[in-house]
Amino acid sequence: MSGAPSAAEVLDAAGHRQGAFVDALPELVSIDSGTDSPDGVNRMADRFGHLLDAGGWQVERRATQPVKDRRWGDIVIARRRGGGEHRVLLLGHLDTVFPDGTAAARPFRIEDGRGFGPGVCDMKGGLLMGLHAVGILSDLGFDGYGELVFVCNPDEERGSAASRPVIIDEARGSHAVLVLEAARENGDVVSSRKGVTTARVEIRGRAAHAGVEPERGRSAVVEAARKIEALHALNGGPDGTTVNIGVVQAGTRSNVVPERAVLDIDIRASTEAALAAVEAEVVRIGWTNMVNGVTSTVDQFKEVRPMERSAGTARLFRAARSAAEELGFGIDEAATGGASDANTTSALGIPTLDGLGPIGGDDHSDREWIDMGSIVPRTALLASLIAAIGRGET
Repeated sequence: MSGAPSAAEVLDAAGHRQGAFVDALPELVSIDSGTDSPDGVNRMADRFGHLLDAGGWQVERRATQPVKDRRWGDIVIARRRGGGEHRVLLLGHLDTVFPDGTAAARPFRIEDGRGFGPGVCDMKGGLLMGLHAVGILSDLGFDGYGELVFVCNPDEERGSAASRPVIIDEARGSHAVLVLEAARENGDVVSSRKGVTTARVEIRGRAAHAGVEPERGRSAVVEAARKIEALHALNGGPDGTTVNIGVVQAGTRSNVVPERAVLDIDIRASTEAALAAVEAEVVRIGWTNMVNGVTSTVDQFKEVRPMERSAGTARLFRAARSAAEELGFGIDEAATGGASDANTTSALGIPTLDGLGPIGGDDHSDREWIDMGSIVPRTALLASLIAAIGRGET
């Protein structure tokens, strides 16, 4: 079937799949899969890979290479061929931010229409939504896409360093990328995200006895304080620029003029131009010393580039909004300061839309939740959007 299933058919099929979704969710949440526990991530890969295989996907399991001597879990790559021409990439991640033991301490529960548990929103609910959205199309006999590829990576919560090359390879040649992070609490999807650069400024002064001969000292802490003020003043710049000095390490004892200080800095902006400008300012401030006799070094690491709202992303959003209206509800789009794998694919120039998972919130906390009532309509929305892309309507 290459013709479009109707909104009523998609919504009805989503309703029939709700039970399977709700049954699988506690099982996935019960698996501790923190990024730093590759064995736990691989247990998630085992279970979700099985669900994909049972759903008719061709599933590949690929080991990742160590990055900075750190071991990571495996990547799951699943494929489905259709009878059309357009290729769609779905992106999700298997890992969470929580350590081993969290799932037992906070097992899945439903309360007042919300499902709670570690990773339920970020993003085990989103993984299931991708599985069942494509399942809806299969149930309705729709195969009007060229190929669907579903990449589930093991290290998104650590910046996807190990999996980024695979994501880039699979994104190339795709007509669109749909990222299954949760929708915003008000139901918005995400059409832009800030880019992220991290920096480390290391300051070297000269130690001295603070009581006997303080004049011989060169305080790295005083230099750090002056740099912190200058760096903090960069906040509120163009395109929502933020500069956060998140970690400060300095000194040894109160009676020693400190000879060393280290600043770890998070830099974010919504556009490539703004991010490049604030990166340059951080470097300038980092290298410019205000305390006589102190020296500094600066290292910057470009984590992800901004997900800017491109014309292609705007078309995807219009298709999503149209599909939602046909299904009987409205959606809007949002910009966010958090990064995701959408930043990577968007930077390649590929139309990318994010926030296509269930409605949820309080990610990375013990209050993390998804709206159980959003499962049916949002799964139907994702299925309808995939079908629209497959038919070349975006």
